[in-house]
Amino acid sequence: MSEVYIRSTRHGRDTIVAVCDADILGETLEGGRVPFKVSKRFYGGTLASLDEALNAMRKATICNIVGKRIVEAAIKKRMVQKTAVIYIGDIPHAQLVIL
Repeated sequence: MSEVYIRSTRHGRDTIVAVCDADILGETLEGGRVPFKVSKRFYGGTLASLDEALNAMRKATICNIVGKRIVEAAIKKRMVQKTAVIYIGDIPHAQLVIL
């Protein structure tokens, strides 16, 4: 079942993976200091399953994830700590950087 959009890009030595829940792509999230646009340009890529997204994230040096399903899955797989998650309204967002 397709649940998220995933976009992977290379920038120099880094692999950047952006993942968002499918139902929030294109939305503007309110409730933070500034509105947060889940833009199709940045997040819109391939419609994928949570497992496919998590596998891509394992290969990345930088991840940017937004949405209840993907952030919860990343927490369950111990890729993200709950204390590292911020909320824009009621939508979780996390970033990972592998040094």
